[in-house]
Amino acid sequence: MNIKLSQELMVQSHKTIDGRGANVHIAYGCGITLQFVHNVIIHNIHIHRVVRSSGGLIRDSEDHYGYRTVGDGDGISIFGSSKIWLDHISMSECQDGLIDAIQGSTAITISNCHFTHHDHVILLGASDVYSKDQYMQVTLAFNHFGKELIQRMPRCRWGYFHVVNNDYTHWKLYAIGGSTHPTIISQGNRFIAPDDPLTKEITHRNYAPESEWRNWIWRSEGDRFMNGAFFVTSGPPSPPRLKLKKKDIIKAEPATFVGRLTKFSGTLKCKGVKC
Repeated sequence: MNIKLSQELMVQSHKTIDGRGANVHIAYGCGITLQFVHNVIIHNIHIHRVVRSSGGLIRDSEDHYGYRTVGDGDGISIFGSSKIWLDHISMSECQDGLIDAIQGSTAITISNCHFTHHDHVILLGASDVYSKDQYMQVTLAFNHFGKELIQRMPRCRWGYFHVVNNDYTHWKLYAIGGSTHPTIISQGNRFIAPDDPLTKEITHRNYAPESEWRNWIWRSEGDRFMNGAFFVTSGPPSPPRLKLKKKDIIKAEPATFVGRLTKFSGTLKCKGVKC
């Protein structure tokens, strides 16, 4: 089933979009917007070739800062929303980002997704001057970052980001980036660097000298580095403990398990609702 949206699909609070038992593609039109909502699940759909909608006012800020108007080419746009779960989604080739979470959004989990053929993959944080994003908490778990990806897997600002047991098999510039002192905890991921000797580094700090970013808390714990990949850590040797409960954090499995953990990333072939 192919769905072409002429305007953004606006999802209300306490809703689930569940594509199990069907082959749902949102493509060649606008994407999905979650704006000032909470308790939303999006599961088992394809999103690709999303474009900007015609007519109306388009935001012209490169940093996606300001109130939303019409579709700007993001596959899924999360705006001022919380308690969002994106699971088993296959995404590629959108005109802007595949996933944007901005304007104070928080409590977001992106899991078991498959991303391919895109430049700016995931943006988490609206602006270097929008301090409300300091409350953002996002988990990326069991995703496969696959063919023909360039950067932003994710690109983070301000908040706390847990990147756990993902498979990074392709990037052309960098995998994980950020600005404005985000806390990034990378655990049990597999990073396979490209052959280009200039792009082996996984991390990228935006718009900050080393004298500033060396205080940002970026940690790599139990990651697996292949083909020369390397992660530049930063922050104090013993960073302050975050006030998070164990039940709120996904426990990392050994990085050697990542191939099995991400084997079924992306949409599932289901019969009925049984996967």
